[in-house]
Amino acid sequence: MYDWNRSCCESSQPYSQLETDKRFFFPWFPNQGGGSAFGPPSSPPPIEPGQSPQAGPPSEPPPSFVPQQTQQIGTFAVDPGGIRGCLFRFTYVWLDRFQQFWFYPTFVGRTSVAGYRWNGFRWMYFGIDLNRIDSFTCV
Repeated sequence: MYDWNRSCCESSQPYSQLETDKRFFFPWFPNQGGGSAFGPPSSPPPIEPGQSPQAGPPSEPPPSFVPQQTQQIGTFAVDPGGIRGCLFRFTYVWLDRFQQFWFYPTFVGRTSVAGYRWNGFRWMYFGIDLNRIDSFTCV
């Protein structure tokens, strides 16, 4: 019979230490600062070129106007180099299927972009494939 008063995953470490050492639960994850996966971080996590160490949402709402859309007829996907110039700037995005919104990009990858999308009340973390973006403009 199972003893419900006994923990299924006992450890010799105190609970407070387990709470802060996430690697106990996910030992296959690399250490964020590099170095040994089971030792303390040797340095802060690396910052990629063009990225900011403080990539949180903006502290204010986006502008109250909607910019005029620029036509990009015949474009199949947005170039990552083009939208990279909008990093950490208010950017208005028009998607396929007529969706449009204010966006604050914080990361641009080879095929996607991530950042914060304004939902009318607050910033929400959001990511999307570049081929879904019809056009964009940053202010």
